[in-house]
Amino acid sequence: MSSAASSRASALRTIASRVVDHGAALPPRTSEYFGALTFGARQMKAKLPPDVFAKLSSAIRLGQKLDRDIAPVVAQTIKEWAIAQGVTHFTHWFQPQTGLTAEKHDAFLSFDDAMTPLESFSADQLIQSEPDASSFPSGGLRATWEARGYTAWNPASPVFIIEAAGVKTLCIPSVFIGYNGEALDEMTPLLRSTDVLSEKAIELLELLGDKGVERVQTTLGPEQEYFLVDRQLFALRPDLVMGGRTLLGAQPPRGQQLEDHYFGGIPERVQACIAEVEHELYRLGVPITTRHNEVAPCQFEMAPRYEETDVAVDHNQLVMSVLRKVALRHGLQALLHEKPFAGINGSGKHCNWSMSIVARNAELNGFNLLKPGKTPHQNVRFLLFLAAVLKAVHKHAGLLRAGIATSGNEHRLGANEAPPAIISVFMGETLTHVIEEIAEGRSGTSSAAQRMLDLKVAKLPEIQQDNTDRNRTSPFAFTGMKFEFRAVGSSQSIAFPVMLLNAAAAEAIAELTAKLRKRLHDEKQPVDDAVLAVVAEAFRETKAIRFEGNGYSHEWVDEAARRGLPNFRRTPEALEQLVTAQSRALFVDLGILSEVELESRFHVRMERYVKDMLIEMHTLKEIVDTLVLPAGLAFHGQLAEAAAHARAAGISIVPQVEKANHVGTLVQELQARRDTLVRVLDQADGLHHDPVACAKLLTGAGADAMAAVRDRCDTLELATPDALWPLPKYREMLFPV
Repeated sequence: MSSAASSRASALRTIASRVVDHGAALPPRTSEYFGALTFGARQMKAKLPPDVFAKLSSAIRLGQKLDRDIAPVVAQTIKEWAIAQGVTHFTHWFQPQTGLTAEKHDAFLSFDDAMTPLESFSADQLIQSEPDASSFPSGGLRATWEARGYTAWNPASPVFIIEAAGVKTLCIPSVFIGYNGEALDEMTPLLRSTDVLSEKAIELLELLGDKGVERVQTTLGPEQEYFLVDRQLFALRPDLVMGGRTLLGAQPPRGQQLEDHYFGGIPERVQACIAEVEHELYRLGVPITTRHNEVAPCQFEMAPRYEETDVAVDHNQLVMSVLRKVALRHGLQALLHEKPFAGINGSGKHCNWSMSIVARNAELNGFNLLKPGKTPHQNVRFLLFLAAVLKAVHKHAGLLRAGIATSGNEHRLGANEAPPAIISVFMGETLTHVIEEIAEGRSGTSSAAQRMLDLKVAKLPEIQQDNTDRNRTSPFAFTGMKFEFRAVGSSQSIAFPVMLLNAAAAEAIAELTAKLRKRLHDEKQPVDDAVLAVVAEAFRETKAIRFEGNGYSHEWVDEAARRGLPNFRRTPEALEQLVTAQSRALFVDLGILSEVELESRFHVRMERYVKDMLIEMHTLKEIVDTLVLPAGLAFHGQLAEAAAHARAAGISIVPQVEKANHVGTLVQELQARRDTLVRVLDQADGLHHDPVACAKLLTGAGADAMAAVRDRCDTLELATPDALWPLPKYREMLFPV
């Protein structure tokens, strides 16, 4: 037995004898400790002076910057609260374009004029910091020698305390910008898009007669799918360690075909882990409300209550971070890659998105703009915003596809498990009927009130989740008072795809506002008549994007082509949608991204795709050279030696010869395919100054070379004795004993 195979066998013995760690006893009521590590609304109200609390609450409510006049009091109060919790350092916690978060810790330690040590935390330190900006992805926005960047607190997202190895750090959720104000992070464009959408939505609401709206906020509830596998087996898989997915591995006889894992009983060891994850997240104020087994073996999901979008984005980053951290305590590894295992379902992040009103008027405050109401006015308002979303997705389907284009998601989208790469919208039977009735204008009466009755608008039924079957094959589905953007990848930061959605929706709202204003002011139409005409036109224009059928079917691919819908199967071609003339106009006109900021995001994502692919290809070559080929050659040598002994003994039937020839052929073919992989890597090395060309090479010839190598590796795995195979197998990772 080889040393690698021996390590695998040892890991399996350890796993089989492991006793479940139930962890520390948890408090009986979540409400007793929820948000204990955040300086949220409860803590602010209890600790801040009433006038300061009122101003800070108003800034948060309206999405405004912190008033400098109250900043010293807020900073002092936060410092005292944090120190009482045992915190020694603080950091501006931000989200560069890496998909992860970043932080630089500073101590509260300071000194007075007599050099006496004391704890200090100023208003300036709360509001702004200056981390080194040189080594973060910028896509050409910054030169490597330009180090200065700034972080600034986003007051809408509460500060919180993170504990690691007994060390507690105060985290201040922040944006990250360059020396000249350029957005270097994921959060700044998201906040800009939210502000623009709010501005455009308020204009439309005022045109409808809804006065006094202070803000329209987007809300988000991101469901998180993930795998949990044994840490020891993970450590023996270089592909999982380097890239988060298995680059080879023969399919086991049993996968998910028995459909027994979905919503099944959560294994005890996993239950203990998830419970601790939830406990940590509750202390951080993350409102997780659901947990369950997903479809694939060892796959799970957790889902939160919806929150304001920027807070939800921060909280989802915490979900991913805490998952990874707590899993290790239980001897597990959390896999957030979109497709860690071939042949079974991958993981997504379903983003439940909506818009709601912030107003002093109690009747309007908190009203969900994607929820049908109880009056004709509420329903025409609902239909206008519904039409805006359909217009947004129809016009910018390619752009939304670009927002979910990653190397990991490329393996998931379009398979019989996840939404297709074709962006379409599912509305459900009830709403589809209403939309078609309005689009076709079937009522012949000239009375607006009668037309609304005839078209079932005046008393539009409540569209709840149980009014129609949900379509899990749709990438963008209306699921009752919200749209579910189901195509987002599980490892992604959701800030970028949601920013694109906000921008597209803001533009569509503005277009509908202009059309409605023309009918009201220029053509002097009554409000209801004007709204119905504008909505009907939008519904007719966006018919192609609405699809109620099976998004997994081959027929849909052909049907989508006939409808003129884009189908960007590969990541590089999808990312090019970021820099089309239409996309440039969208972001520049709305003031969400400048042309150079948009270009930078295109280059950052293209470079990331190239780096991901190269890491995978080099890792696969290394695995083949150091693990798979040695195992195949060792087995071939054993067979040859056994055949020689048999012949020397005069045995006439020597079956080892046929087996040896078969294994030898597989090894030869693997070597040849490995050499093809190396040639592609050499070609890619010559294109390192042209990421776009390199990406297209890797997504084509590179992906094909990897698939060919994998095919021979997997065949060789099935032909090699279990005791000689060096890598943990699918059956061992997915079906732990």
